[in-house]
Amino acid sequence: MNYAHLHLLLNHIPVIGTLIALGLFLVSFFGKSNEDLRRTSYILFATIALFTIPTFMTGFASQSMVKGPGVDDLVRRHESSALLSVWFMLITGTLALVGLWKSQTTKNLPRWNVIAVLIFSLLSVVLISRTSNTGGDIRHPELRPPNTLTVTEGTFGTIINKFEPDPDKFSAVVTFSKWWWTFMMAMHFIGLIMIIGSVGLFDIRIMGFLKQIPVAPLHRLLPWGMLGLAVNILTGLLAFASRPDGYIYSIAIWIKMLGLMLLGLNAAAFYLTDIFENVENLKAGDDAAISAKLVAASSLILWFGVIAMGRYIQPLVDTLLSTN
Repeated sequence: MNYAHLHLLLNHIPVIGTLIALGLFLVSFFGKSNEDLRRTSYILFATIALFTIPTFMTGFASQSMVKGPGVDDLVRRHESSALLSVWFMLITGTLALVGLWKSQTTKNLPRWNVIAVLIFSLLSVVLISRTSNTGGDIRHPELRPPNTLTVTEGTFGTIINKFEPDPDKFSAVVTFSKWWWTFMMAMHFIGLIMIIGSVGLFDIRIMGFLKQIPVAPLHRLLPWGMLGLAVNILTGLLAFASRPDGYIYSIAIWIKMLGLMLLGLNAAAFYLTDIFENVENLKAGDDAAISAKLVAASSLILWFGVIAMGRYIQPLVDTLLSTN
């Protein structure tokens, strides 16, 4: 399996998954007591947003494997479309996470959040459909007549295309100054500090250390960890999209992505089972159940693995070059 195969497998998740999540979300507006259905759609939006990241990255990685007369323009159009749709997918997922977090205290999803998720999920479906369509035009260029490889846009595509960033200009904007690049990397590092300082401390308490501290105050720090993760995703994707050749052949970045996927499963296991309910009210001196300790320990190990792999992206930059 190469990058192109992996991209073809992954791209079904944001396309089909977003449609399913939006369908559940819209159904939740009809009838009574559909709050659970709406929460389910929120969980799907957040999960799909997470899987959109490796889908986006494998798309860049598979570009060099797609060759043929006139295909470069089709790939360029698909890349521009992906650069726009990925941000709307991530915003939708972030809003869903914020709504889920807020609902822990109010027991209902905030109205402003529901409206925001509705707007951005609708836009995401439109944009991801456009991205899927432009990607479909690239298939088997060597078997198609040259005149079918010309980039053509309908009225709808022409309108959206005006908002899609040019890949070269996007790269130039992100890398225009070494000071801006340094600032982005500094923010990426600060984001990591926010994650480990909140999530890491929370995990350590659940594991049985620092028992003199109750769990509730530490749990209230987790939004800072979520903010740090958002900063990391933003700066990381900006860096990757502007200089993909410096990342796609490093085995470290793919291990890092796997670690992030596993962390998503870890968080789901913590919040979607009764584990969280059993630890949220732990007082000073109380001990968590073994299941909670295992989830917390695995979270801490995965986060340190993600940080370590981020450090080795550049030293291992050419490790996959010969296999793709």
